[in-house]
Amino acid sequence: MLQTAVVAVRDRARLQEIVAVLLRFGLDDLVGELGLKRHTPADSGGTEAGIATATRPERVRRALEQLGPTFVKIGQLLATRADLLGPEWTQELEKLHSHVTPVPWSEIGPQIEADLGAPIAQVFMAFEETPLASASIAQVYRAVLADGTPGGRAVVVKAQRPGLSARIEADLRLLTHLAGLLEDQWPALARYQPRVVARQLATAVRDEMDFTKEAQSCEAIAAHFAGQDDIVLPRIAWECTSTRLLVQDYLDGVEGAAVATTPGLDGAVLARRGARAFLQMALRDGLFHADPHPGNLLALAGNRVGFIDFGLVGRLSERRRGQLVVLLRAIVEGSAQGVTMVLLAWSSGAAHDLGRLEATVENFVARHGSQPLSLAQALQDFMGIARETSILLPPDLALLFKSFVTAEGMLRQLDATFDVVEVAAPIVREQLGARYSLRRLRRQREAVLADLYDLADEAPQTLRLLMYRLRQGRIGADIEIHHIGWLAGALERSATRLAIAVVTAAAILGLAPHLMAMSPVWFGVPVFPALGIVAVCVGIVLLLLSFRRRRAPD
Repeated sequence: MLQTAVVAVRDRARLQEIVAVLLRFGLDDLVGELGLKRHTPADSGGTEAGIATATRPERVRRALEQLGPTFVKIGQLLATRADLLGPEWTQELEKLHSHVTPVPWSEIGPQIEADLGAPIAQVFMAFEETPLASASIAQVYRAVLADGTPGGRAVVVKAQRPGLSARIEADLRLLTHLAGLLEDQWPALARYQPRVVARQLATAVRDEMDFTKEAQSCEAIAAHFAGQDDIVLPRIAWECTSTRLLVQDYLDGVEGAAVATTPGLDGAVLARRGARAFLQMALRDGLFHADPHPGNLLALAGNRVGFIDFGLVGRLSERRRGQLVVLLRAIVEGSAQGVTMVLLAWSSGAAHDLGRLEATVENFVARHGSQPLSLAQALQDFMGIARETSILLPPDLALLFKSFVTAEGMLRQLDATFDVVEVAAPIVREQLGARYSLRRLRRQREAVLADLYDLADEAPQTLRLLMYRLRQGRIGADIEIHHIGWLAGALERSATRLAIAVVTAAAILGLAPHLMAMSPVWFGVPVFPALGIVAVCVGIVLLLLSFRRRRAPD
């Protein structure tokens, strides 16, 4: 409650604005379940037109657009998580757009000069004040950089919208708080780890707000394509680039839809080159463009492929790339066992219904093995399997799979007969060969031997410490016993019974001589000895029955 109060006081105005938007788009139930009704402003603005007939995903999407850049970016990232959300949600969130009314030059111009540390006319030979594009986070301008060459250097200038940082930080604080409310109040959502997902989304948004990170990603990917003239990435003008300003080469190209009508461009060649580049980024280099929509992939003269906008990139470790290669091979070969094992490896050790998982995977393999394989559709269905079987995919893979799907759709615009599996097969074989090469095996052997050497070096000291603590009686153990409550209850009942039995037996032994001396006789049989024999027989029967009592629950 204290945390709720602190958040409400710090960001009260923004919280009221968020609540008003949710109410305006018919999300009253969400406001109530999150306990935010007390933050409803006096005038929430009524309900938007057409909301009564809109689906819930559509209402959420429209609310996110109204809430601004932070929520638009979060919605776009959630659209990549088909392992969390059903297709009705991801398809709606994919419609999120971030094109907004441009900020007037009178507001953004002074900020650009402040970031440059000099007048614009001193840095650029020419600067078009009308933006090429205006998005929720930044605006893009064409310019000519005065770099000392005749005619200058054609560049684009990406400038962050003024006053954005403080608002986004407030939104991220509120997002983290709302994720905690979801996890606490809806236990069914706990397996989706809302707090973890919120932290990942916040990190992605903050990274995208820092243009120097985008520039670094661009240069790192460009280094991987050094010497490949058919793949072009813009050079960064670091002397003009800062957290809020990015200056890079202008790539003179066309989007995929215009290739067919542009002389000198071959869609089939461009599709194959673009696919090879993307697969190389993901499978070989481990650093890939995570937003390959048509506006970010350009067709350049000479059938070269240009990549721009590296605000969203994905990273895959060597181990993850190995798992991905194994998965792609399993899908292509129709190996249900291979797909199942990869899914289990990504399940973080959580318990799953193995029979159900195997049956679902076998249906998946049968469905895709009976027709020409579409890798995009296969990956979409694979994420559906993860969602149905409650397996939370690692975020890097969810982002990659979504990027695969987007890239294949864009490449088919260039060439309707394009077969991504044909392009992927040699790269997968190459990576499998590298994975099991003698050089890699030798490196793994050396790493294992080094670990064993370190273990052997530490073992004597560890054993001496263990023996010392054993002699001192100071060794501790942290043991988890399932159903410990049941066991404690059983032990308590057994102890109570034993105590009663001991006291009763002692009393009987003390009284026995006196009872025997004064025992009445019935039909010639002493009564108390006879009762004693009956009690002994009953005790034996009860003892035997006790061995048949139920065991602890499994």
